[in-house]
Amino acid sequence: MYKLWIIFAQTATIFLAILFVVSTLRPELLPSSQRGATITIKEVAIDRKQPSNDAASSVNRGPNSFSSAAQAAMPAVVNVFTSKEIKAVPHPFLEDPRFRRFFGDRFESQSRRASSLGSGVIVSPEGYILTNHHVIEAADEIEVALADGRKAKAHVIGSDPETDLAVVKVDIEALPTMTFGHSDHVRVGDIVLAIGNPFGVGQTVTMGIVSALGRSHLGINTFENFIQTDAAINPGNSGGALVDTDGNLIGINTAIVSRSGGSLGIGFAITTGVARQIMEQIIQTGGVTRGWVGVEVQDLTPELAESFKRSTTQGALIAGVLKSGPADRAGVKPGDILVAVEGKAVTDSAGMLDLVAALRPGEVANITVVRNQAEKSIEIKVGKRPKPTRQDVYQDSDEIE
Repeated sequence: MYKLWIIFAQTATIFLAILFVVSTLRPELLPSSQRGATITIKEVAIDRKQPSNDAASSVNRGPNSFSSAAQAAMPAVVNVFTSKEIKAVPHPFLEDPRFRRFFGDRFESQSRRASSLGSGVIVSPEGYILTNHHVIEAADEIEVALADGRKAKAHVIGSDPETDLAVVKVDIEALPTMTFGHSDHVRVGDIVLAIGNPFGVGQTVTMGIVSALGRSHLGINTFENFIQTDAAINPGNSGGALVDTDGNLIGINTAIVSRSGGSLGIGFAITTGVARQIMEQIIQTGGVTRGWVGVEVQDLTPELAESFKRSTTQGALIAGVLKSGPADRAGVKPGDILVAVEGKAVTDSAGMLDLVAALRPGEVANITVVRNQAEKSIEIKVGKRPKPTRQDVYQDSDEIE
């Protein structure tokens, strides 16, 4: 009997030891371990100290949300509604007294109003709004609608067709304004938000990245230095804001590449560096004054460079000289290659256009040309750039300066 008790005690001890080892090292092998198991779930923390009437702001948005940037910028982006009167062309029969006597005035020629829409950015508490020239071009009436529901009539301060920028003004108190960012600090790959009124559906925010910088030679404007983005820009976004992830303005949305009228991920915005300079001139003087020398230029292709026995395509070929213009009076000739303006190197026709436009009319400027493979310095009295016609602004051919 005593031996049986010893055997039982040893067996129980071994069994308990095995159970202890299994429950410690492999508890999942025990059927009871799956019951009542504790599961730890990570949840986004909610700051209970936030006001209860603003549930959206109480959530920690994290690095993947741009809500704060959108909320900072959206109040300063407005919808711009324009309209103009279009007079109907009278039918010749309406001038016949017998026709009018028979039908009366029911066929009287009547005018109608055509409307369009765009966007704009409030840039100062005084009521100045930056938008595109093509948004307000030829408009008889301009109405601005703020994000808070207020509306007001606006009047044009001035516009610049060659950069497609315009400034309008409204008389409203307590206006939200946009903070200007530094477009020269923007890099390819930066995340950006486009804010505007696409297709008239109301204020909308889209997100993308900066796809390219310094886009030019697109035939959109005379002076081009665009930020390219894949943030969705559609009709109605023109004049709206392109902002960085802090809600600062870095560009004015102006154009898209599209075959269908919708966004294909190729949109262009005018940099704030250009927009601010043009805006300040318009506010101060009502327009933009640029230098002009009266030449037609084109880029140097490798074939042209070879024909002129040049090892580089740097510079701008002068293809034509306006008779009695500043360049003609100074002795510039077709076939000269312009390589510098006031000591600044000319890279291509677009660069030459910018350098000459920055000159002050009435002053004497020094340009450097290559003629017969020799550099020649020429002094020119700068003229004032004539106002362009619509055909000049949207031309697809060589630049004219």
